[in-house]
Amino acid sequence: MIHTAQKQDARTLAELATQMWDSGDIDGLAREFAEMIDSGRAACFIAHEGGEAVGFAQCQLRTDYVEGTSTSPVGYLEGIFVKEEQRGKGHARALLAACEAWAKAQGCTEFASDCELVNLGSYAFHMAMGFEEANRVVCFTKKI
Repeated sequence: MIHTAQKQDARTLAELATQMWDSGDIDGLAREFAEMIDSGRAACFIAHEGGEAVGFAQCQLRTDYVEGTSTSPVGYLEGIFVKEEQRGKGHARALLAACEAWAKAQGCTEFASDCELVNLGSYAFHMAMGFEEANRVVCFTKKI
């Protein structure tokens, strides 16, 4: 079952997010999720099985240039995560469908995402969900 996250779900979102993103600050993430939900320009969805939160997805509207798109705003999948023991059950597909439906309801006609080049699992998921690769980028930095 998928439900749209509300402000009171911010801590659950943060607890799931720390399993995907390299951040141990659950309180800080919970505040960020609550603010994001309040903004109206983003949405989060939570997958449940047996009364337990087993995954989440975060999407938002992007109005800056999004690689490979030609419209604005574009719905953008910022993150999607399903607990390892719950994978292969269709939760990620359902979470993505909820994000796409939300973006479409916001007037978007395009939906985009990204993943790191080394994240082969994420790449395979995106391809299986009908995304098309738009570009590959390597980012650089140096101290000055």
